[in-house]
Amino acid sequence: MVRLGFIIGLVAIVGVLLSGLAAYRVHDQEKTIEGIALARAIDVHASLVQERLTERELLSRVASGLFRTPSVIKADMLKPLRASIYAFKTDFVATSWVARLKPNEIQAARAELRTAGFADSTIRNFDNIPLDLKSIDKPIDLVMDVEPRNAETSAFPGRSLDDHPVLGPMFARAMAQGMPIASAPLSLLRAAGPLGVALCAPVLQDGATEPVGFVTFSYELGPLMLANDDLSLFSVALRDPRSAASELFADDRGRVAVRAENPEGIPPSVVRTVTFGGRDWSLAYYAKVNPFPRAQQIAAIVAAIGLVLTGIVCGLFGYVIYSNLRLRREIQVRIGFERRLTAVIDELNHRVKNILAVIQSIVTRTLRHGADVDVARELLIGRIHAMSNVVSLLSESQWQGVKLKGLFESRAIPHADRIAVTGPDISVSARAAQSLSLLFFELASHSDEGLSLVGKHPHIVARWEVANEGAEATFHFRWEEFNTSAATRRDDSEFGIILLDRVAPEALGGASKRYFTDVSYVYELTAPMETVVDLTERDRTDRLSAPPIRG
Repeated sequence: MVRLGFIIGLVAIVGVLLSGLAAYRVHDQEKTIEGIALARAIDVHASLVQERLTERELLSRVASGLFRTPSVIKADMLKPLRASIYAFKTDFVATSWVARLKPNEIQAARAELRTAGFADSTIRNFDNIPLDLKSIDKPIDLVMDVEPRNAETSAFPGRSLDDHPVLGPMFARAMAQGMPIASAPLSLLRAAGPLGVALCAPVLQDGATEPVGFVTFSYELGPLMLANDDLSLFSVALRDPRSAASELFADDRGRVAVRAENPEGIPPSVVRTVTFGGRDWSLAYYAKVNPFPRAQQIAAIVAAIGLVLTGIVCGLFGYVIYSNLRLRREIQVRIGFERRLTAVIDELNHRVKNILAVIQSIVTRTLRHGADVDVARELLIGRIHAMSNVVSLLSESQWQGVKLKGLFESRAIPHADRIAVTGPDISVSARAAQSLSLLFFELASHSDEGLSLVGKHPHIVARWEVANEGAEATFHFRWEEFNTSAATRRDDSEFGIILLDRVAPEALGGASKRYFTDVSYVYELTAPMETVVDLTERDRTDRLSAPPIRG
């Protein structure tokens, strides 16, 4: 009996020890899993916010870049921009053209506002109080145009914003730094309007050292930085840059309000910093559910079972071992997923930077000094459309290549119905696809200047072939426009010549030539297949898109 009691006591002690150990392990692992899930959700949200802010800052740069030599004393400066800004993003509350006027230009600006049909053409300050024009002895920043035009926004043209407590410093910084600058949070449209932020981009005339005005965009803070769904693991707040002891948060209807920092006395789980308009914005993330009580409850249950059911310590121990193995595998899978996600984000950042560099080059070359604005705008929209089409095709294939014939779709290539395409349907790499898409657009966009030698539009043949095999395989491409000549075909643009003769051949590691025959215009490109297909890039992308291997 004593021996049995000793054995039972020993089993009880072992059961207590094992139960305590199991309870500790479960408690620790539950906290780890919940922490990993929360950190991943926060990282994804912060990345989406930064991407959203970068898109809007890029829109302001593109909008300001479309102003080349504007006459600032105009009340319809946004007219040529309306189609472009709505094509990018339409979630701005209002956009405006703010001209920087000299004292001798103010009367002309007032007359222009009156001619444009605005209800009040009086030159006044931001509080709608008329200014004494005779006392103005320095340039002022005056709202000359606004979009959208409605009963509320039409009251803004004619107001000077230099003395505005929030917008005035924003314009001063933008003029000093020559880059898009964001304002501090402010009420939009009216005193009790939604809380938001304004972004202004300075506009420089060719050869000028100071801005002639600013293009501004205003956004609501709720959908811009603070949006998150009801099922998320956290709520997000913005540290108020106007007060170190307060923060901004959005309710379930998206309305933004101000509250004291850490209202419940609990510090945020994580603070992430995003950049927008030359400013750093701190996002504070608060976990909606505290994982520690749940972990403690699970640990207590495990310990209670171990104390009460000492007779099945071995079974409980086996269950704990199984649970530990399962949880360990889950943690390993999640850690592997995080690493893979980081690699994908790095790869995506690299590709986005390359695409933005290409778009910057396209905009710079297309909108060069002296270019016809209408022609340049058509070419710019077409080139960006060609880039957008190839990026869509690459996204559908998870960046593992694009079928070459897919680059000749009519939505991206003008006059596609006149192009006879022949050749093996090979898949080209992402880098080659971007170069070839721009190349095909440039060739097609210059092929329809009037009628050809025989009174008809040129007939185009695009043909390619692959010669040799293995390491000696070579890609040959030939573009031929029949029934055309140097007299009937539109001259290639400066950007097109650089693309045809240097950029595309260098990107593919090959050579090109273009010439006229008696009845046609010919462009030929030759490159090694290993750079056209780029199996190294495809293998790397395929590994990034592969699911994690479970142990």
